[in-house]
Amino acid sequence: MFVCVHNAGRSQMAAAYAHHLSGGAVEVRSAGSAPAETINPAVREALLEEGIDISAEKPKVLTDQAVRASDVVITMGCGDTCPFYPGKRYEDWVLEDPAGQGVDAVRPIRDDIKRRVTELLASLDVPVQPLPGDR
Repeated sequence: MFVCVHNAGRSQMAAAYAHHLSGGAVEVRSAGSAPAETINPAVREALLEEGIDISAEKPKVLTDQAVRASDVVITMGCGDTCPFYPGKRYEDWVLEDPAGQGVDAVRPIRDDIKRRVTELLASLDVPVQPLPGDR
């Protein structure tokens, strides 16, 4: 599960990468402690450059149930609003917030998230698949 404040940028990118790079082998969730109305357009554009279309995604509210159903919880700036349950693997990824930024500023954030998701999948022994744009 990937969690950030608005579920409109970082957590959406991480969820999209986890889904695509795992070839669907991982059940992926994302949510926000204070979800936005829509996905950040620069985030959507940056992922389209990678062959990933998240235009149908909508920001979702963080629930205790979603956290309980997850084995790994990656937080990205949601602080104390993220619920904690013993027995879960938690990581906090310190990433720049893409809110209000253009696609040029989002690309380095996107690339950092892609690297981190690739490392996360490797740590879970999940083979990394090529992205749609890599085929």
